[in-house]
Amino acid sequence: MSYQAKNYTAKWWTLNEIPTASGEWGVWADKGACGGGTTPPTTPPPTTPPTTPPTTPPTTPPTTPPTTVPPGTGTLPKHFITGYWHNFDNPANEIKLAAVPTTYDLVAVAFADATSTPGAVSFSIDPGLSSAVGGYTNEQFKADIATLHSRGKKVIISVGGERGSVAVGDSAAATNFANSVWSLMQTYGFDGVDIDLENGLNPTYMGQALRSLRSKAGANLIITMAPQTIDMQNPAGSYFKLALDIKDILTVVHTQFYNSGAMLGCDNNAAYGQGTVNFLVALACIQLEAGLRPDQVSLGLPATPSAAGGGYVAPSVVNQALDCLARGTNCGSFKPPRTYPGIRGAMTWSVNWDVTTGNGWANTIKPHLSTLP
Repeated sequence: MSYQAKNYTAKWWTLNEIPTASGEWGVWADKGACGGGTTPPTTPPPTTPPTTPPTTPPTTPPTTPPTTVPPGTGTLPKHFITGYWHNFDNPANEIKLAAVPTTYDLVAVAFADATSTPGAVSFSIDPGLSSAVGGYTNEQFKADIATLHSRGKKVIISVGGERGSVAVGDSAAATNFANSVWSLMQTYGFDGVDIDLENGLNPTYMGQALRSLRSKAGANLIITMAPQTIDMQNPAGSYFKLALDIKDILTVVHTQFYNSGAMLGCDNNAAYGQGTVNFLVALACIQLEAGLRPDQVSLGLPATPSAAGGGYVAPSVVNQALDCLARGTNCGSFKPPRTYPGIRGAMTWSVNWDVTTGNGWANTIKPHLSTLP
């Protein structure tokens, strides 16, 4: 919709909220001035070719080839927890990657950066983070990934985020995405990629990009997705369609069950409010009943009340939801039509927020996973 010369889109059902009063976590997303558009990147003029060719090309190859860092070995556990790690400075505790608590099995580095090349991404350590932790370089970060690998952990690069601007809208962009992510994997040792595009995606071309990346990286590639709740209400939606289209190579979907309005569950009878066992179970049930395997579904929650605008639940409530899905016990008023013993686990935004309050989220949920079927 348009309001006061700006475009807005709704994140969920609205109740006549005024867009300008919505705020960062509200129902309306500010899409900029009406009739506006992004400014295309400036293309520098071509340089004049030399009038004479170089004299004599080198006769021997460079002595030191570019370093390729191998990914980790082994596989993810049957049930595991994922945590996002901040490559930026904010009110949470900022830590170097090697300081991530060992309770986390999969660490998603937030975030890769868009480049001027459509679809391509890059990564380097944020200067604000480096300053906050007393100095941190790309080489030290690379060494920290190797340290996590030595502990049996996996590390992936997350693309997107709330303010992410990566777009894969055609075949050329899909190729650029796959090539650039593969380059980051070789440079740093990432084990895969997380798709966290909160401003929309094209399932056809993102699917093409991920299959191209899989052909480069092989069967051990980890692919995760972090859609918002509204993205997973219907299998026809772009995010849900992407998950189903790449189901054969998809590792897990950890939907963000927070910052959400009330949503329908798989019973399609009632709208459930966030911050409850019913909300977690009824919405996860949609994915489980509409085509994803239980091992491809995980519950994404904020680690602390400060980590999100709404939807926080105590980690004990996450455990209750996992019990309900896996065994049919500890449910609220909503009970799913069947049990899903293979339910994968839980994700949190974020490791840094969890560290801020003494790792209570991970320390509560990780031991509980070992009790699941």
